[in-house]
Amino acid sequence: MIVAKAPPQPEQPHSEQRVLLRDISWETYQSLRLIEENHHLRMTYDRGLLEIMSPSRKHERVSHLIGLMIHEWTVLHDIGLESGGNTTFRREDLDRGLEPDHCYWIANEAKVRGKDEIDLSVDPPPDLALEVDVSHASVQKLPIYNALGVPEVWRWRHAMLEVLTLDNDGQYTPQKGSKALPRFPLRLVEDFLERRHMGNDTSLMKAFRKAIK
Repeated sequence: MIVAKAPPQPEQPHSEQRVLLRDISWETYQSLRLIEENHHLRMTYDRGLLEIMSPSRKHERVSHLIGLMIHEWTVLHDIGLESGGNTTFRREDLDRGLEPDHCYWIANEAKVRGKDEIDLSVDPPPDLALEVDVSHASVQKLPIYNALGVPEVWRWRHAMLEVLTLDNDGQYTPQKGSKALPRFPLRLVEDFLERRHMGNDTSLMKAFRKAIK
């Protein structure tokens, strides 16, 4: 039984901060990415454009809850996967790099199993990447995911979870369901995210586990 719908929450100003830098070299991007004080920041780099973002509490909680629900679903259905979290993926030959909010190897799980480091020049990209959009990004991530060859991206924005997959023309197109995780209950996840103000992570996951069983 799903708990009652949460009352609407008052709008709050975004605590998410974004800075856009131009004409940044690959070497400068790498140097900034490696500074220990910057490890909590997300950096999206696309051929000289660098956006630096400090995630908000809302951003991180929504991302975390989606990740927990993916975990519950895959455990219930005995689906093997390797999580990459918000690993930095970058390729100098493409002059691009980013961090997803979450990512997973599913079809290619065996190819990265046990690896602490991923080299996209030899290893496959994640089969699934998750993006949580709370504030407007200046550097778009989909072209970077496309260049990296990520076949499926989930994007949460405006309280909806959208599935995008690479088509034969090399473009991301919306889908009704996930190819990476068939039958994953996208609309149920949206419902639980709307109710995130009514409980903590433990109580929400108990209810989600009961709902999917």
